[in-house]
Amino acid sequence: MMKPIKIIIGLFVLGAVFCGFIYLNSNKPVELNYVIEEKINWLTFQEAVALSAKENKKKKVFIDVYTEWCGWCKVMDKNTFSNPIIIKYMNEKYYAVKLDAEMQDTILFNNYPFVNPNPKVKRSTHQLASSLLNNQLSYPTTVFLDENFSMLTQVPGYKKPEEMEPILKFFGENIHLTQKWDDYIQAFKGEVVPAPAVIAPAVPH
Repeated sequence: MMKPIKIIIGLFVLGAVFCGFIYLNSNKPVELNYVIEEKINWLTFQEAVALSAKENKKKKVFIDVYTEWCGWCKVMDKNTFSNPIIIKYMNEKYYAVKLDAEMQDTILFNNYPFVNPNPKVKRSTHQLASSLLNNQLSYPTTVFLDENFSMLTQVPGYKKPEEMEPILKFFGENIHLTQKWDDYIQAFKGEVVPAPAVIAPAVPH
């Protein structure tokens, strides 16, 4: 009679240890087999102004001026603004703003209201976009402002990630204060691997 009892007790102890092992492992963090994709922290123009006003360490401002019908704007979103090196640098050094050049919102800046003068007219340009682009309406255009929202430069046209990187760093590192662009770009060595050629989608008429 002793042997069956010992066997039962042994099985009970083994079962308890096994259950404890399962419990302990169930409380371990689950390892996920996917990577969460980082994205640019896009802001509205007004959000950038508000952030700059309350933060002690202000950033420069990067503005992507686009339209909904602009094919190359969509390509730059997909290709350039999805590059991890561009994303990381942009989030560290800039307030990144998406600005629809044909939006209908009223934007108050420096106590002046910027509006779309003909909001019901197709492709009517917002006054803020016109001001930032000096009425040279080309899309996409990226606009660089300093920490006080003063103009640094406008860069018209689609830029591949390897073309955008040196421009971001030229202003982000304040190299523009001590060096000319031509001298800087000749010696620049970037981290971005050149992207394959892309074709912009057709622009609707």
